[in-house]
Amino acid sequence: MSQFVHLHLHTQYSLLDGANKLPGVLERAAKLGQPAIAMTDHGNMHGAVEFYQEAKKLGIKPIIGCELYVTPGSRHERKMRTQGGAGTCHLTVLAANKVGYQNLCKLSSLAYREGFYFKPRVDHEILERYSEGLIVLSGCLAGELASATELDDYRGAKEVVEFYRRVFKDRFYLEVQPHPIKEQQKHNEAVVDLADSMGVPLVATTDCHYLEKDDHFAQEVLMCISTGKTVLDPDRLRHEGFRLHLKTEAEMIEELAHLKQGAEAVRNSGLIASQ
Repeated sequence: MSQFVHLHLHTQYSLLDGANKLPGVLERAAKLGQPAIAMTDHGNMHGAVEFYQEAKKLGIKPIIGCELYVTPGSRHERKMRTQGGAGTCHLTVLAANKVGYQNLCKLSSLAYREGFYFKPRVDHEILERYSEGLIVLSGCLAGELASATELDDYRGAKEVVEFYRRVFKDRFYLEVQPHPIKEQQKHNEAVVDLADSMGVPLVATTDCHYLEKDDHFAQEVLMCISTGKTVLDPDRLRHEGFRLHLKTEAEMIEELAHLKQGAEAVRNSGLIASQ
């Protein structure tokens, strides 16, 4: 059985972004021998019940999560970046138990009720308040940590890690992804250094948005609809160099083979799933 588990995965409930459909993505993971799978849609948990029920039918362990939009400022602030606002970052959050599920529901609800400004946002204050029972991964290139490493701000990166480790303790992991683009590779190297110096474990994800390799074009069409562009527009948003399909354990190990602790990061996905 595979030791790798997808812990960062988007379904059709990531509207006009995720191309994975339920139950198809669950059936594929089960066929690959993956013992568990997470659902981490953008800013919402709308598919949680369907995801849970369909996974149970297939005998694969469902892990309910969400890719929260976090503002480093206050969720009550209503300013764009051009006006001095803090902007938003992505954070991968998983419910480890019933309390964690309840807290994730509270965070998702408060993000809409109190924090909505273009996107449903949470801030550090409510992450601390509702931290019990949650496992947190540091996120993708749109995360707080990546925002610091992109600028070679090692001090700022350490501060981000220190905050999440203080709040979530041993339930915080540094996320690495195998995408062969220079920004990701630079971030991965910085994350490995932080893992070594601060004693925080790594975990491998791939930010899965679609099922098969050839589905990348369908996902790009969704993004075009979302951004009001056409596929012929040279300035449209695209995921050049990203392979966001449902990968096997062998693919993940191979794609992270160059990275120190890469194989360990892949195994850690299974360890997190067992929690």
